[in-house]
Amino acid sequence: MSPNPLLEAEGLRRSYPARGLGGRGGRVVAVDGIDLQVATGESLGVVGGSGAGKSTLIRLLLALERPDAGVVRFDGHELSRLPESAIRPLRRRFQPVFQDPLASLDPRMRVAAAVTEPLAANRIGTSDERRRRVAALLEQVGLDADLGRRRPAALSGGERQRVAIARALATEPELLILDEPLSSLDVTVQVRIAGLLVELRRRLGLSLLVVSHDLALVRDLCERVLVMAAGRVVEQGETAVVLDRPRHQVTKALLEAERPPVG
Repeated sequence: MSPNPLLEAEGLRRSYPARGLGGRGGRVVAVDGIDLQVATGESLGVVGGSGAGKSTLIRLLLALERPDAGVVRFDGHELSRLPESAIRPLRRRFQPVFQDPLASLDPRMRVAAAVTEPLAANRIGTSDERRRRVAALLEQVGLDADLGRRRPAALSGGERQRVAIARALATEPELLILDEPLSSLDVTVQVRIAGLLVELRRRLGLSLLVVSHDLALVRDLCERVLVMAAGRVVEQGETAVVLDRPRHQVTKALLEAERPPVG
C-alpha cells in the first residue's frame, strides 16, 4: 500500500431507506465499511456479483453521493466533507467512464461538442486550442477526427465507448474510474476496447479503478483486486493470487461463472 495514495477510502458506509409495508421498512446497507487505496500509476479492480454494492461505491468515490460514515480522499483532499464548490476544481483530475456510453453522452450533441464540453467547463484553452485538443483526443482513442461531426446515435457501440473515453481524458486526469466499461459491447469490440485501455494506461501513466464483473479485463488491467459481497470486501490482494488461488466462496463463484460450459 502507498503511504500517500492518490485515492483512498476509509470505513465507507452507505444505506438507503427500505420500502416496506406502511413505510416502516428500515434501511438497506449498500456499502458497509469499505477501505481501499489506489496509488499513483496503479490499477485496482473491484469485482462482485449483482447487489454487491459496486455501483454505490462508485458514486461515493466520485463524490456524487455522501457516505453515512467514513471518508473519501483524493490526493489528500477529503471529498466526502468538502462542499461541491471545492470539489469541482478537483474533478478534472479524476474522471468516470460509465457502462452505457449512449446514456452518458447527450444524444443532441455532436461528438466534437461532447468531447469539448469538459474543456469548456474547466476553462481550458482557447476555442482553437480546444478544437485541436479534441482532434488529438479522438485520434488517441483510435477514431478519425471527422467522426466529430456525428451524433452518438450514428456511431457503433465501440465508437461510442471510445468517445466516452476521449471525453474522460480531455482534462488530462490522473485517475479514471471505469464502471463496467465493456459490458454493453459485443465480444469482439470488448477485446479492442480492453486493448485500448491497456495502451492508454501505459502511454499516459494513468491510475485506474476498474469496477467490473469481467475478470479477464481485471486480469489485463489491474495489479490488485477487491472482491465485494453484500457491501463488504470479502477478499483482496494481488490479482493473480486472488484469481488463481481464490479463498472465498464468492470469488470461486465468480470464477466458475466465467468458465465456458463443457461440451
